[in-house]
Amino acid sequence: QVQLMESGGGLVQPGGSLRLSCVASGFTFSRYAVAWYRQAPGKEREFVAEISSTGGITNYANSMKGRFTISRDNAKNTVYLQMNSLKPEDTAVYYCNAIKVGSEYWGQGTQVTVSS
Repeated sequence: QVQLMESGGGLVQPGGSLRLSCVASGFTFSRYAVAWYRQAPGKEREFVAEISSTGGITNYANSMKGRFTISRDNAKNTVYLQMNSLKPEDTAVYYCNAIKVGSEYWGQGTQVTVSS
C-alpha cells in the first residue's frame, strides 16, 4: 500500500522552530523527487521547497529561503523540513508530494500553527 505520512506539525510561537517529517512506504522512494507544499485557510496551495531524488539539489520558495531547510534520508524513506524563525503567516497545512515521471503521491498533511 502506497503511503506518504507527514508528522511534526503543531502549535509554535512566532520565532520558534518545527521539524516536519514525511515517511514513505509502498514505493521506491529513492527514485522520487519530493516537495513540500502548504495551504492556508482560504488560500491556494503553494510551493514551499523541493529536493531531488538523491538529495543533491534543493530549491525553495523565496519567502522560505534562509528559514527552511529540506533534507532527506533515503535509508529511512524520509524527507524532512526544518522550519526556523516561524511567522504567523507560515500557519497552514503542510503537504508532502513525491513525484517522478508518470507517478505522483500526496500525503494527508500536517497542521502548523504559529501563534502567541
